[in-house]
Amino acid sequence: MRRRGFIRSTLAVSLAVVGIGMSTLAHAADTIKVGILHSLSGTMAISETSLKDVALMTIDEINAKGGVMGKKLEPVVVDPASNWPLFAEKARGLISQDKVAVVFGCWTSVSRKSVNPVFKELNGLLFYPVQYEGEELEKNVFYTGAAPNQQAIPAVEYLMSKEGGGAKRWVLLGTDYVYPRTTNKILRAFLKSKGVSEDDIMEDYTPFGHSDYQTIIAKIKTFSSAGKKTAVVSTINGDSNVPFYKELGNSGLKATDVPVVAFSVGEEELRGVDTKPLVGQLAAWNYFESIKNPVNADFIKKYKAYAKAKNLPNADTVVTNDPMEATYVGIYMWKQAVEKAKSTDTDKVIAAMGGQTFKAPDGFTIEMDAKNHHLHKPVFIGEIQPDGQFKIVWKTKGPIKAQPWSPYIAGNDKKKDEPDLAAK
Repeated sequence: MRRRGFIRSTLAVSLAVVGIGMSTLAHAADTIKVGILHSLSGTMAISETSLKDVALMTIDEINAKGGVMGKKLEPVVVDPASNWPLFAEKARGLISQDKVAVVFGCWTSVSRKSVNPVFKELNGLLFYPVQYEGEELEKNVFYTGAAPNQQAIPAVEYLMSKEGGGAKRWVLLGTDYVYPRTTNKILRAFLKSKGVSEDDIMEDYTPFGHSDYQTIIAKIKTFSSAGKKTAVVSTINGDSNVPFYKELGNSGLKATDVPVVAFSVGEEELRGVDTKPLVGQLAAWNYFESIKNPVNADFIKKYKAYAKAKNLPNADTVVTNDPMEATYVGIYMWKQAVEKAKSTDTDKVIAAMGGQTFKAPDGFTIEMDAKNHHLHKPVFIGEIQPDGQFKIVWKTKGPIKAQPWSPYIAGNDKKKDEPDLAAK
């Protein structure tokens, strides 16, 4: 009797444990985990925090509509704290431990370069939402920001034109890491192909977090006093933009004297700056909040409502910007690809991504290229206005195809315009 009672009680406990395990597995199977890998502290938090916020808004929106394949998305948010090796560590944890189906993240190219080997080794999937220098084409990455021919080259062509002021001398100013240096390598080659001499190009870099721009602004003033129209191309990243633009304003160097076009400054970065002295300075992006169309109006309205509902810092003054739009588009395109593939398997989703389209806030139905993992994107150049918004002064007629391998870099004509999908 005692033995039968022991067996019954043991069996009951075992069934209970199995039941708990099955319940836990069933609960886990009801959701799809997605990683959000953005710096929420350190020098890049000024730019990346809003990408985390818009990603969470988009996930909430998708979940409210029934999720993906009937399953709710479960975000896993980590903070690599503007620490480039930590990005790789956090990415590995998201894929190996948290078992996320996809990661939306990174801003700087050095952070992306840090995580690329991890995604390749573990066959994970990264959606990268920021303009970059090109010269890369990874199987495990989809690039929803701009390649150089979708931002940097059109911006310089505009400044060279009569409409853009006819610049003859060039200051290439950036933060000291791979994106500014490679972009400026491409721009230097482009400028020389247009007949610009070495003496008419000045190149300078500052470290991440740099805050004293008096000396550099003085050098720009001296360089621009040679009698030729001078323009500055800025690839300064992160919170260094605040002291740079403050010093630019303090120096009295106006856009009519020396125009500055920025590739990493948008509405979010200008929230911390008095923009009145900067009116007329330029930025080149693939989206601005000031674009007028019903899709963008809805996007802005949703984000502002989300900011207030979640009590985000300075919720009354939040703005949208280009990398936020690219994040939003990327998450929806991934959803569409998963539903087409009927799976979150990395290789199946990659195969389903080519040719995906989405009606974007930029006003166009944009397409993921069938082969090269980049979006076809429109290009806009905007002038800073007193309220920190941008007045669009130039734009392409429609989306243009990305060139991951710049034609201004020797040997790129021999490189394939698609990643090696056989690589594991």
